[in-house]
Amino acid sequence: MTTATERIPVLVTKSQKQQLTAKAKAAGLSTGEFLRRAGESYSASEDQDLLEGLLDQVVKITAKTEQAIDNALDFVAASEQRLAELDSKAKQPMQTG
Repeated sequence: MTTATERIPVLVTKSQKQQLTAKAKAAGLSTGEFLRRAGESYSASEDQDLLEGLLDQVVKITAKTEQAIDNALDFVAASEQRLAELDSKAKQPMQTG
């Protein structure tokens, strides 16, 4: 393994530093080695692919949800029409024969 000789100053919050240090310790690594490995394993294209996949799912679910809402509204409108017709018939004077 090549010896690390270059520095990259990175500002983090106290909380972030505690989290990174704890994660590094849990992994049995120094904080520097943990950050190097994390940086090397990061792939923007993988993240982008995941985000695009999530977006596709959101779009599909949204379309299905919109259709379900439209169907429910149509059902309610038809029910209201039937109730109005029944109410209208109930209000008509009864014809005696």
